[in-house]
Amino acid sequence: MIDIRLLRDDPDTVRASQRARGEDDGVVDAVLAADERRRSSLTAYEQLRAEQKSMGKDVAKAQGEQKQALLARTKELAAQVKALQATADEAQVELDTLMRTIGNVVEPEVPAGGEDDYVVLEEVGTPRDFAAEGFEPRDHLTLMEGLDAVDMERGAKVAGSRFYFLKGVGARLEMAMLHLAMQRAIGLGFVPMVTPTLVKPDVMAGAGFLDHHADEVYRLEADDLYLTGTSEVALAGYHADEVVDLSNGPLRYAGQSTCYRREAGSYGKDTRGIIRVHQFNKIEMFVYCRPEDAQAEHENLLRLEKEMLTALGLPFRVIDTAAGDLGGPAARKYDCEAWVPTQGRHRELTSTSNCTTFQARRLNTRYRGSTGNEVAATLNGTLATTRWLVAIVENHQQADGSVVVPEVLRPLVGLDVLTPVR
Repeated sequence: MIDIRLLRDDPDTVRASQRARGEDDGVVDAVLAADERRRSSLTAYEQLRAEQKSMGKDVAKAQGEQKQALLARTKELAAQVKALQATADEAQVELDTLMRTIGNVVEPEVPAGGEDDYVVLEEVGTPRDFAAEGFEPRDHLTLMEGLDAVDMERGAKVAGSRFYFLKGVGARLEMAMLHLAMQRAIGLGFVPMVTPTLVKPDVMAGAGFLDHHADEVYRLEADDLYLTGTSEVALAGYHADEVVDLSNGPLRYAGQSTCYRREAGSYGKDTRGIIRVHQFNKIEMFVYCRPEDAQAEHENLLRLEKEMLTALGLPFRVIDTAAGDLGGPAARKYDCEAWVPTQGRHRELTSTSNCTTFQARRLNTRYRGSTGNEVAATLNGTLATTRWLVAIVENHQQADGSVVVPEVLRPLVGLDVLTPVR
């Protein structure tokens, strides 16, 4: 949730942010109107409450007709106070509802536009020329099935479409990648966390995952709990309603969790393999910091993602995501997209978002500042996830269908090369 003071003091900035996102900027005026109704109702309420209190003393002293008149006025005041309280409460509900429809105010450098209006900031590595090597690359599913590393058919039998079993070297490769990511995070001062994958509605909403994408989230109706699509959600709720100590610098966590996404609206998209699935594993970095430190933390998270992808020998590019493709909590988001040879294009492997004070304001996470308790900033970034296997096996494949294990993973996998099962 953005700061209501920003809306009051600089509504044009919020309007511009809404337009950059491709969303209605008229909501700004609706919010300001609801805020004015709430404030004016509360002012009138307080004035009448003060009159009520002073009149109580007068009633005690009065007698006869004067007392009866004062009692009548007291009754009238009570009805007016009750009505004003109801008006203020209604305005507060309307204000809260409207405020939750406004995404975070995008940073000035963020490109305007939608999904295709990103800006490429950097390209790292060079895609292999398979034609020069004399063979046609296989896609990740063909490779992994040849390695007996995945079983899509039995995944669908057990759980339905977009589920799968990783098995044998596929499971070993994923576990090695996740372990490497966590060890790197720990080495850089992140606190390792294994997070709940079910959260309460207030945590899911506070993290910003029920505003525009509620249809992507699995809900357990009988328990009124939500399955998380990233450990970002649980980590955002970890310090809810707390005052955190940032005197020694940011708090940095690395969460490992299984993640669940309904992939609503993705019918017919990426149906082959494990690119777009309902369940996957992930290492997610999450940071609490002072707002003035958020930009530097964002660049640091991006650096860590780039180092991990480089260590795995993957060619990739970094994009500055356009405003219309940002999630509601993000003020800016960088994606790292790896080259997928058989698709002839880049596909997202990581994202890192600066959510400024948006999530922490909703979840009431504050820190001790120079002028009292102030709202913290939060950031997140992916350090490894199941989808990375797609890029790893396709970019490191050989003509015979084997896959060279990235050198950094070999001690963890226990193999230098994954060979097809004959």
